[in-house]
Amino acid sequence: MSVILAAKRTAVVPRGGAFSRLEIEELGAPVVQALLAAAGISASSVDELICSNALGAGGNPARRVALAAGLPKRVAGLSVDRQCAGGLDAVLIARALVDSGAAEVVIAGGAESYSRRPLRLRTDPEGGAAVAYDQARFTPWAERDPEMAEAAFALAERLGISRAAQDQWAVESHAKARVCEGEIVAVAGQVRDVFARGLSLVVASRAKLVCGSITAANTAVAADAAGFVLVVSDRVAAGRGLRILGGVTLGGDPEEPGLAPVVAIRAVLKRVGVSAERVEVAEIMEAYAVQAMACVTGAGLDVARVNIGGGALSRGHPIGASGAVLAVRLFYELRAGIGLAAIAAAGGIGTALLVKR
Repeated sequence: MSVILAAKRTAVVPRGGAFSRLEIEELGAPVVQALLAAAGISASSVDELICSNALGAGGNPARRVALAAGLPKRVAGLSVDRQCAGGLDAVLIARALVDSGAAEVVIAGGAESYSRRPLRLRTDPEGGAAVAYDQARFTPWAERDPEMAEAAFALAERLGISRAAQDQWAVESHAKARVCEGEIVAVAGQVRDVFARGLSLVVASRAKLVCGSITAANTAVAADAAGFVLVVSDRVAAGRGLRILGGVTLGGDPEEPGLAPVVAIRAVLKRVGVSAERVEVAEIMEAYAVQAMACVTGAGLDVARVNIGGGALSRGHPIGASGAVLAVRLFYELRAGIGLAAIAAAGGIGTALLVKR
């Protein structure tokens, strides 16, 4: 059985902040180096590095991070793009490599710079001017490919989750946020998540509307960050770390991407033979408050055990790195028992990871 032996990340910094001039490898390499140092594993022992990146323009970011971190040149690097779910998917791929015997030491996670993301243009086959766009297509059907905020609002309407309830969730996310000692690697002088604040319901009620009940207060801000975990074999772990009990990525309704993690959570719990009541700590992505609320309720989780140190609403959403940040947070928050991390992705995709300490 594969094991998460160590976990590290940068601070999560809103776009345009202290990380705005950093390249992907400048975010990721210090984390990789700190990760190996924390585990007492030499760079020469690494078999592969898997890095999720959703907003870049190719170039194999994983290879760039591996080289910048001083890993052996034989470590090819595998880049993953499953949008928001990619950081957790990288961990599941690492687990598969280790469990199959194809590798013993794999670094997995994500690195994303919203600040440095390339401009996107779609060429005109008729030779006209290229057309700029922001959101990529997530389905082949234009009428079934909602903008993410619109999908969140539609979910809130269908489930009867009010703006006040969403704002309350956001307020509590900020209130629970704390200094994450030990897990954050200093990059560009940043040693803590800088977005968390004393958000109140009064302030939240004045937030800019995005779509219906979806506002700037109950939506995670775009951010820059990197996070990685070290997935190793039982032999290398020697009794240390978090055992990976299971993980799954499943597709759901592309028109309701926020609910996809519910299917994944139920599937991994059933596969492992664990009830939701046994989950001691859960890290659930808060791209939107309503999405997190719907997933907690739909999966039957105890809300008091969810995002106990705050969530993405109080940190930010570095897209391809967000799932990795959840895995790192889970590594440090779970003192004993069973832990869960889950995330939704555009296009109706949900990923869930189950671990035990």
